[in-house]
Amino acid sequence: MSQRDYYEILGVDKNADENAIKKAYRKLAMKNHPDRNPDDKAAADRFREATEAYEVLSDKEKRGLYDQYGHAGLGAQGGFGSGGFQGSHAYQDFGDLFGDVFGNMFGGGGGGGQQVNRGADLRYDLELTLEEAAAGKEVELNIPKHGHCDTCNGSGARPGTNPVPCGTCGGHGQVQMQQGFFAVRQTCPTCHGSGKKIESPCVSCGGTGRKRVTKNLKIKVPAGVYHGAQVRVSGEGEVGEHGGPAGDLYVVVSLKPHAIFERDGADLHCDMPITFPQAVLGTEIDAPTLSGKVKIRIPAGTEAGRVFRLRGKGVPDVRSKHTGDLYVRVNIAVPKKLSKVQREALEKFAEATGDEVYPERSSFLGKVKNFLDDLANEVK
Repeated sequence: MSQRDYYEILGVDKNADENAIKKAYRKLAMKNHPDRNPDDKAAADRFREATEAYEVLSDKEKRGLYDQYGHAGLGAQGGFGSGGFQGSHAYQDFGDLFGDVFGNMFGGGGGGGQQVNRGADLRYDLELTLEEAAAGKEVELNIPKHGHCDTCNGSGARPGTNPVPCGTCGGHGQVQMQQGFFAVRQTCPTCHGSGKKIESPCVSCGGTGRKRVTKNLKIKVPAGVYHGAQVRVSGEGEVGEHGGPAGDLYVVVSLKPHAIFERDGADLHCDMPITFPQAVLGTEIDAPTLSGKVKIRIPAGTEAGRVFRLRGKGVPDVRSKHTGDLYVRVNIAVPKKLSKVQREALEKFAEATGDEVYPERSSFLGKVKNFLDDLANEVK
């Protein structure tokens, strides 16, 4: 038997009531239980010590003796050191406590009632175009899944008969099992928590209460939905066995690659090729948007890579409903094939111009010359 003060072990004062003692023990037991700390000997020792303290302080008679005589007063009461619980009150209280604390750990529901198994969630992959995602769309889906059997209305029993209480658990869905010096509850292995036994199974579903169906659904996809977004449809997953509730359907959106635009949140980006004369002389071009073409004025002397911003020409943000922008980046298209006349005209243009018409090029060439001159002087 531990010689540490039991009140100190549980972290309560000597005037603590029964609820405070039980609450303190639940906290320590949950933290140090061997099933949660399988390789921690110190935790196992703390668990045994806390359990010993609770077994004494939760029993009015033992607590009175302990308060008056300390550990010596428990020698005749046969505490933990003499082989386990003494008295039905302590055993019953301890079993209830561990059913509450560790019911879920061992598969039980914690409350001693029947466990109704929820059906599985389902996933449906929905591929949309950028235009569909930007505008929003109502889509019609055909979902193959398990639905309630219409012959037995989901009960699993042959029409005209009813399920009977499970003989193993008495209809509770859980059984109490002795594990060492305490008792725990866990899901009944016979009825798997339903608390029922079907003696005359439905011939349509074999007693499961469900069968394969195809459900037709109309789903509203919100405007601005993004790649990877999930639309949750409550209660449209698989139904549970024996009348259990249905899981949920998750529609996962993916966007097809677009021939022109790339999406970044609510913004769109595209590259627009223009000719050398257009960049030099300036012009107006038609730029594409999701709602049609718009005019962009290209100033004279526009360089490759310049970006033009078109406000409000992106896609709606599905959360804020704010519409993003379209960013058009211009690139200089270089002709790959020239006729004889075109080549001669281009050669005449090159002869008629010098580096002075290209200020960026002149500046760069000047920097290169200075760098090479400095390098040559260092070598000398």
